[in-house]
Amino acid sequence: MATKKDKIKDPKTVVKLTARITEKASNATALNIYTFDLLSPLNKTEVKKEISKIYKVRPVKVNILSVPAKRVSWKGKPGKQGEGRKAFVYLKVGDKIEFA
Repeated sequence: MATKKDKIKDPKTVVKLTARITEKASNATALNIYTFDLLSPLNKTEVKKEISKIYKVRPVKVNILSVPAKRVSWKGKPGKQGEGRKAFVYLKVGDKIEFA
């Protein structure tokens, strides 16, 4: 039976298989910068290892950014949206990641 720790160390659960797709993130791929959504307990070295395992490329640098929650209202009811973390993965000039 898999425990919570086993799920965190599994590469498929550490980095979502779909990249963070926004206009800004799409433009950054031209500069070999790829953006991923992360689970909370990871640090930069763990992200580097997991990206190397999944995509078979060696990241040069990783930056992690916390995304704060936004206050929203839906049909007059208050709520929160979009809290989490994202990682910016920098690759060498010849490397690239294929998502499709």
